[in-house]
Amino acid sequence: MRATLHNLEQTIAQRRGADPSQSYVAKLAARGRAKIAQKVGEEAVEAVIAAMADDRAGLVGESADIFFHLLMLLADCGVSLDQVLDELDRREGLSGLVEKAARPAD
Repeated sequence: MRATLHNLEQTIAQRRGADPSQSYVAKLAARGRAKIAQKVGEEAVEAVIAAMADDRAGLVGESADIFFHLLMLLADCGVSLDQVLDELDRREGLSGLVEKAARPAD
């Protein structure tokens, strides 16, 4: 899985500066972080709807869309996929309740 997501991360990095009329990545990047974040949210809602409808194919497609748009958002924020994966690795084996309790209070 890391290779697929890393390849997608590289593709996004390469296309961010392309001609927006020729690349969806460039077009979305040109619209700014708020639009990219909105797309992440839209795709997440669509995934939830597919899951609740027991639409497995829809859930797979929407999940792929979430990964794509999340990688777009991470790139826009200067956060690498490896940083996110390292955080998941750090949390591995921890109880979710323990991990959440250890977070700083908001």
